[in-house]
Amino acid sequence: MRQIVLDTETTGLSWEKGNRIVEVGCIELIERRPTGRRFQRYFNPGREMEPGAQEVTGLSLDFLLDKPRFEAVLDELLDFIRGAELIIHNASFDVGFLNHELSLAGTHYGRLEHHSSVLDTLKMARERFPGQRNSLDALCKRLGVDNGHRKLHGALLDAELLAEVYLGLTAGQGDLGLSPSAEPGKAASVDLPVSLAGARRVLRASDAELAAHEARIAKMASKSGKRLWPEPTR
Repeated sequence: MRQIVLDTETTGLSWEKGNRIVEVGCIELIERRPTGRRFQRYFNPGREMEPGAQEVTGLSLDFLLDKPRFEAVLDELLDFIRGAELIIHNASFDVGFLNHELSLAGTHYGRLEHHSSVLDTLKMARERFPGQRNSLDALCKRLGVDNGHRKLHGALLDAELLAEVYLGLTAGQGDLGLSPSAEPGKAASVDLPVSLAGARRVLRASDAELAAHEARIAKMASKSGKRLWPEPTR
């Protein structure tokens, strides 16, 4: 499966009030592992940043003036995300802005949903942690994702953090290998244990682990009304 973790930064909180996208950041995952392919662009919004947006992003119109307009890079962005599942935190915000930009560029672009499917990690987090704060920073702290270097909001940095959070939400696995030292263009790999004779070791679940797994499946079945896997055979 090809997935794109995506984040945007904007001049303000409402596209209905004329706010525009000033940055897009994307991370590509294949089979839940980073490939090293990234997409990041700044855009000239043609308007001032609202004070709150400038404070959290550190971006100003002076910095953005020599950047391309969104429509000039739109085809490149769509080529990067086309056919993938987009992983977005609070997707209604980013999708609303992206659809607004698509409409300004031309009705022939359609809507974002015509190019990619969308998965909202905020909705996932609220289902898993009801009644708790589920901002990206809160999820980083809860899931053990290091965001100490995040002093300002940035689309690419936030996409990197969200990729780690998404993996924690869905599988609880470890580091995705998104650090700058990772070799570009290559997916992370995991070395499996090998015996001295060269044969791969088979690690079997213990009786306690099997019982815990069966209890988990039974609990899921009680909520959904059906089992996702057949009864175990002995």
